[in-house]
Amino acid sequence: MSEIDALIFANEAFYRAFADKDIPGLNAIWAEDKSVSCIHPGWNALDDREDIMQSFAQIIGGPAPPQIECHAPKATIHGDTGIVICYEAIGGEVLVATNIFVRGGSTWQMVHHHAGPASSLPLDPEESDPVSIN
Repeated sequence: MSEIDALIFANEAFYRAFADKDIPGLNAIWAEDKSVSCIHPGWNALDDREDIMQSFAQIIGGPAPPQIECHAPKATIHGDTGIVICYEAIGGEVLVATNIFVRGGSTWQMVHHHAGPASSLPLDPEESDPVSIN
């Protein structure tokens, strides 16, 4: 598996754990020995790992936990840091997210998540109509 594929896999694991309401899974994805931060839409920034884990427990443990889907992830790697930009579909809303990972041995560990409003999901190139440039 390429490094980009491994990074995308880590990002997918984050969203799978979120969608499955899997707190232990989310806990395993977040780095334990690095500085971490998280900015949920409409929340103040969190920079304490315990607060971040509690925030996810609060979000997915609420009376109407969100159904979340990740779309169009784009990954880049800079040394031991990986960045994934993707879109989150939550109900009828669309958010754009930045997820930052650091290499932790043979895995990628999340150190930052930030999501905010987006106007729409990006078009799938296979579904968009051709555009004439002439």
